[in-house]
Amino acid sequence: MQDYLMIGVVLKPQGIRGEIKIKPYAADVSLFGEWKTLYVKENDTFSPVPCAVSRIHDGFVYAVLAGCKTADDAEKLRGKELYIDRAHAAQPEDGAVYIADLVGCTAVDETGRIVGVLTDVLQYGSVDTWVFRTETGTLMAPALLSVFPEVDPENRRISVVSEKLREVAVIDD
Repeated sequence: MQDYLMIGVVLKPQGIRGEIKIKPYAADVSLFGEWKTLYVKENDTFSPVPCAVSRIHDGFVYAVLAGCKTADDAEKLRGKELYIDRAHAAQPEDGAVYIADLVGCTAVDETGRIVGVLTDVLQYGSVDTWVFRTETGTLMAPALLSVFPEVDPENRRISVVSEKLREVAVIDD
């Protein structure tokens, strides 16, 4: 399980006083106001940075990170991923898991055959689409309980009903 969860990415400087515009990936954007420390990932290191949210507007978060006083300082953060530590993350509802805990799980059908490894979760519309890397290419399928009846992030395993998967999957060889 990941110690840090990505909650957004810096899009650009906003103004001349070091404020940044953040594209949030958190399920509840209002939580940004509660997080006083964010983490910036550099290579494999997560550096804590105090954060003050200025406002949330049109689905974007505007904030100032400690040490960021000018537009030039803010420009250096463009494209940086922002994280929180797991201890300060909102707990998922019963039966739900963090996307970060799903990515990298191996999908296995009822015969024990490995279908692929989950590489991405697309969130467009009412049902997430799971993207798997397979031996022959990419497989995409809606994250339906009838297709994926059991998800076990601790053991890095997703159970697959192969008949249902064949009905809904899109395969890019």
